[in-house]
Amino acid sequence: MARSDCVSGLGSTAAVVVLKRAVELDSESRYQQALVCYQEGIDLLLQVLKGAKDDTMKCNLRKKISGYMDRAENIKKYLDQEKEDGRYHKQIKIEENATGFGYESLFQEYLNEWVTEVWIEDPYIRHTHQLYNFLRFCEMLVKKSCKVKTIHLLTSLDGIGKEQQCGLEEIKESLRKHGVLLELEYSSSIHDREIRFNNGWMIKIGRGLDYFKKPQSRFSLGYCDFDLRPCHETTVDIFHNKHTKKI
Repeated sequence: MARSDCVSGLGSTAAVVVLKRAVELDSESRYQQALVCYQEGIDLLLQVLKGAKDDTMKCNLRKKISGYMDRAENIKKYLDQEKEDGRYHKQIKIEENATGFGYESLFQEYLNEWVTEVWIEDPYIRHTHQLYNFLRFCEMLVKKSCKVKTIHLLTSLDGIGKEQQCGLEEIKESLRKHGVLLELEYSSSIHDREIRFNNGWMIKIGRGLDYFKKPQSRFSLGYCDFDLRPCHETTVDIFHNKHTKKI
């Protein structure tokens, strides 16, 4: 499926870099990442085209843009078919102490206006910091353009104290004020961790929502902004199936 044509003759350094990366990813069959780079590169070339004065340069740019648009469209059709057939799989490896993996950064690509229902299966929404993790995830859902109406949480029950149940009930009441229903269910045998959206996306994180390290102090960067918070090493597997099953 890969293209091998060169973009070195173009007048935009940024476009050259991005489109070279797109071609590399394409040749490695990393089509989702390649599509993003193609789209970004095309946008950059369109900006160059708007400022071009020379007719020959304009003609060459239009040909390049047309070629990359055709390739991007073919990749998009291929990925759409993969999703339709339930074969789509993307893996992200979060390295030890990596940053830039806040919930919005990780999930925003999969949240659109079609998302109205979310299922979370995570056995470790029990301790204080884990409850805050879940709260931050819920805040993200409420803020995004999607119209989430129902969140289902399946977790294990902490039999030591009442903090877990009290905390989840407070989150439930707060969500209710924003027009979102939180349905809680507890299981003693739960082990797997996964998040499903009713637009077909399923995300499995090795450590569930609890992949952030403890901040160095209450006044250190990353305490509030999770994109700046160092992470534990974990793997994120992303699948798509149009028939999203309930947990």
